[in-house]
Amino acid sequence: MKEELSVLLQAEYPLIYLVTHEEARSERAIASIVQREHKSRRVFVWSLTYGFYEYGQPVNSGQQSTKAPEPAIHWVMDRREPGVFIIKDLHPFLDNPPTVRLLRDAIASFRGTEKSIILMSPIQQVPIELEKDVVLMDFPLPDMTELNQVLSQELTRIRSAPIDDSAREKLLKAALGLTRDEAEKVYRKAYVTRGRLTEEEVDVILTEKKWLIRRNGILEYMEEDETLNSVGGLDELKHWLRQRSNAFTERAREYGLPQPKGMLILGVPGCGKSLIAKTTSRLWGMPLIRLDMGRVYDGSMVGRSEANLRNALKTAESISPAILFIDELDKAFAGGTGSADSDGGTSSRIFGSFLTWMQEKKSPVFVMATANRVERLPSEFLRKGRFDEIFFVDLPTPEERSDIFRIHLQKRSRDVERFDLEQLAKVSEGFSGAEIEQALIAAMYDAFAQGREFTQLDIIAATRATLPLSKTMSEQVMALRDWARQRARPAASSVAEYQRMEF
Repeated sequence: MKEELSVLLQAEYPLIYLVTHEEARSERAIASIVQREHKSRRVFVWSLTYGFYEYGQPVNSGQQSTKAPEPAIHWVMDRREPGVFIIKDLHPFLDNPPTVRLLRDAIASFRGTEKSIILMSPIQQVPIELEKDVVLMDFPLPDMTELNQVLSQELTRIRSAPIDDSAREKLLKAALGLTRDEAEKVYRKAYVTRGRLTEEEVDVILTEKKWLIRRNGILEYMEEDETLNSVGGLDELKHWLRQRSNAFTERAREYGLPQPKGMLILGVPGCGKSLIAKTTSRLWGMPLIRLDMGRVYDGSMVGRSEANLRNALKTAESISPAILFIDELDKAFAGGTGSADSDGGTSSRIFGSFLTWMQEKKSPVFVMATANRVERLPSEFLRKGRFDEIFFVDLPTPEERSDIFRIHLQKRSRDVERFDLEQLAKVSEGFSGAEIEQALIAAMYDAFAQGREFTQLDIIAATRATLPLSKTMSEQVMALRDWARQRARPAASSVAEYQRMEF
């Protein structure tokens, strides 16, 4: 980013829009670039509370007459010497025609003057009038090098004994995805909590980091105690995931393998799609972050939804390698390609931004998405290359149903030998994994209410009393199967092997 910004200033770009929450860190970066490579320019900073003041000088030394946006822009235009003018939080005024007009006049007057305006805001809001004149830039979160400086400062402040390289790397990786100020605070909290700052305090940092990232409600850390063995059946899908358990290592890069992009899991509701995503996190040893698309949409301000998505994706990239989990993708982006009449095109812009990010991302963020209704998915998601693989999770086979019963009985500390799993698999034909679990729980409630242990007959009775989704929505299930037969890879090994033999 610093190199790009230096080039833009050298090329005398008149208007740059820097999207960031970190004002102080961004100002330092801009000032260092100017002082190092553009020494003829001075750096001035504007805020609504103080007006313009020179960077490095007290804020109360500012020009009181420039507190309002329009006098501030006039002040910039009237100055003759070269300069870089940082204007903070102008976005609430960019729907005011006189302010936008003044910015356009300022841009026209900057030719040959070595003057540039940098708009700095956490919210990206560019009026149509300025779209051809402004350059948009995202200020990245701190990398390992900058976090290392923060950690070294904290270790010096608390007069800690030197820590080895392994401990330092763990502490740095634990703080990835935080701003510089947030990293300072979590390191201080870890020290206050434990009285030291070593690799053993990584759990304190991770816990605090989870709360910090959850604050906006868009990203959520997910933790799952279950392993992939807790998922009944789906052997073909499990095999695919196990093959890629080391795909994000340097050894894989040296071998010449590209980083996996992501996978889409289609299927009948309740058949383990979400559980697969959660347990993959443990298999791969990578954090699982859930993107709540419902919370991305924010109609309180123009451009807020797009900014929410950009910030969420930027955070996911900063803590990579990671798994970005989007549950029910069909609901999140349904109608995204034709939303101009319903929401002013916000859904279309969100959809386009996400597709562009998926196509161009270089960071090791693996997108794992699930969907139930394939007809609701925009065709752009289904084309080859968007995801590494599209899997179809069908209703479990008899062998898989038997396996699911075994898993749930063992989870509830029951002796599996007491039950005829083959018979249970037969009476639960057409049931999803979730429906099998609920039938078992219903049998346990019946027996518990009578003060006895539940039996095979209780499970059979509860199963027969349940009407599965495959019968209540048989048309939709059949349509999904027909679509997936030629377009998706079966998650069950028996079906996959049959299709290979048929081919």
